[in-house]
Amino acid sequence: MARRLPVYLLLDTSGSMKGEPIEAVKVGLQTMLNLLRQDPAALETVWLSIITFDSEVKQLKPLTELDHFVLPQINVPQSGATFLGKALELLCACYDKEVMKNTADRKGDWMPLLFIMTDGSPSDIGLYREMVLQVKNRHFGNIVACAAGPKAKEEYLKELTHVVVSLDTTDSNTFKLYFKWVSEAINVGNRSIGATSDPVVPPPPPEINIVI
Repeated sequence: MARRLPVYLLLDTSGSMKGEPIEAVKVGLQTMLNLLRQDPAALETVWLSIITFDSEVKQLKPLTELDHFVLPQINVPQSGATFLGKALELLCACYDKEVMKNTADRKGDWMPLLFIMTDGSPSDIGLYREMVLQVKNRHFGNIVACAAGPKAKEEYLKELTHVVVSLDTTDSNTFKLYFKWVSEAINVGNRSIGATSDPVVPPPPPEINIVI
């Protein structure tokens, strides 16, 4: 079996995402899957997982190979908190359970990629800061965080990663472009594994702003 490239997607499903934003995310995710499946290398190595966070945190889909991945039902509550810290805690537990390590007789997985999208800021800021350290103690090949919409707080995401992008709007076209770019980032990461120790991210389209 080929070495896997695990890809974790952490998606904000708090009440402010209800309606058009979450429907736009679903369309964007399907676009991403369709594009990834056109790449033979991705079909061979990419495994995906989706974790959602609002007042509850759930792994909707454990690591699943791209060919067999079916988008899960994503529901949004009427209102509630944005427990991003708790989501990172669950991510670390999933990483420890799912990501294969090197052993004497076989190579483990490639370093996972992590994509986080939120339209707000962590409600559990104390736990969030604790878990930022825990995530950094795990070996991720790259972490990309997306601040979606005008209320998203970029400064918290910058505590976790230096690769932060922002979206001015949360409409269907913007999310489609964002998830198309995510598929490109996964493919670039997939092609560059083993060739470079530095994370590689393709330049985003004009609708996606790099946060400096």
